[in-house]
Amino acid sequence: MLKTKIHSPDATLRPASGRRACLTALGGALMAAGCTSLGISPRPTAALIRLGFDHGGEAMAKALAKHVPAGVHEVLDESYDASDADARLDVFTPADAARSGRALPTIVWVHGGAWVSGDKGQVANYLRILASHGYTVVGVNYSIAPRKIYPEPLRQIGAALRHLQAHAQRLHVDPQRIVLAGDSAGAQLAAQVANLISVPTYAREVGVAPTLQRAQLRGVLLYCGAYDIATVDFKGPFGPFLQTVLWAYAGERDFLNAPKFRPASVLHYVTRDFPPAFVSAGNHDPLESQSRDLVAALTRHGVRVDSQFYAKDHQPALGHEYQFNLDQDDGQRVLQRSLRFLAAIV
Repeated sequence: MLKTKIHSPDATLRPASGRRACLTALGGALMAAGCTSLGISPRPTAALIRLGFDHGGEAMAKALAKHVPAGVHEVLDESYDASDADARLDVFTPADAARSGRALPTIVWVHGGAWVSGDKGQVANYLRILASHGYTVVGVNYSIAPRKIYPEPLRQIGAALRHLQAHAQRLHVDPQRIVLAGDSAGAQLAAQVANLISVPTYAREVGVAPTLQRAQLRGVLLYCGAYDIATVDFKGPFGPFLQTVLWAYAGERDFLNAPKFRPASVLHYVTRDFPPAFVSAGNHDPLESQSRDLVAALTRHGVRVDSQFYAKDHQPALGHEYQFNLDQDDGQRVLQRSLRFLAAIV
């Protein structure tokens, strides 16, 4: 059911640390992955990972609630494809813009969850915060693995972009000023969609037609993503977990040698036509090198890039998805850096 309302944060929520909950969930997921890494299917492990990650995502959402300002207009759980039960999105807009009918620069956010978990509701409070700074912000759901596999989420994100353009006036979307954004697996998906919009040969190789023109795409925000599957550390402590979720998402156990999955390593396909990018990862994120390598590749192609990284000895240690912890100075700092980047590109 479609729901529209004005959000007012609940000051009575006093959740445990979202960051601590996420790390606990990740540890449990890794243990589960290690126990079943020799199985014949990724499904049992993916289900356990999903339970752990969703618990962490819900705790993170509660921890963000106190940072959400009042006065954000919401359209919740709107279908963007009537033929697809997973195709739902949320739209957040400053209430004054919603009342006046103004269209605003629009951030389309793809949630994380290692391709096997996550939900737009888990990042909704962060999207409300972004919207309060003068943007229409859209959270997109997509089908998770292994029930649906690559490249189905890319097609779904394209369908969401098509829907937003078709309903731009009602949803206060400026279709000429779109920014793609994502965290973790969502950053990988957002980067792929941005590249298939930018590079026709890449879109043909992926097998997904773009639903946005390159001139409409003003930039990308990418947090803590994976952009080169072959260089992921499969021998480290996160190795069994990464092997499981990528097997689930690719639909093939030997995903590193699966031709159809090769374009998922988007770092090798970027060109000078890739949109301006803001890229960040924490100094204790096991995927930090992926973000640094993407920045290096984009810079070599002359793409406009802003980034936020940290010295290895930076304290506090910043783990995966650190940007969502607005109780920390570093979370607040990267939010402000992101907002400055957005203001410059839209």
